[in-house]
Amino acid sequence: MSKVDDFVKILDEMTVLELSQVVKACEEKYGVKASAPAVAVAVAPGAAAAAEEVEEKTAFTVILMKSGANKIAIIKEIRSVTELGLKEAKDLVDSAPKTIKENIPKQEAEEIKKKIEAAGGTIEIK
Repeated sequence: MSKVDDFVKILDEMTVLELSQVVKACEEKYGVKASAPAVAVAVAPGAAAAAEEVEEKTAFTVILMKSGANKIAIIKEIRSVTELGLKEAKDLVDSAPKTIKENIPKQEAEEIKKKIEAAGGTIEIK
């Protein structure tokens, strides 16, 4: 018989009180804490959908993914929706993908998307 088998046999012969004393002694000697494992709680699909509706996103980020063939039109639109100068707007367009605006309302994000896409750019809203 191995040591593990011997140990299990000894445990089988112990009372609940003795087992609890063994656990306490091991906690003190080895500086560990014996606790019940965390139990995962399953969420009903309806409850998850309700939670998502409650936490509806209110702040959006508009990202220029690609500038397209007509960079000049994109630069003009970037300047019209931001307060960037010509050089800064050009640098933003040249370094796509790049964030145009952050933490803006959904309506404003949609308007920016329409303008940039009409000029030939590709936009992503997060």
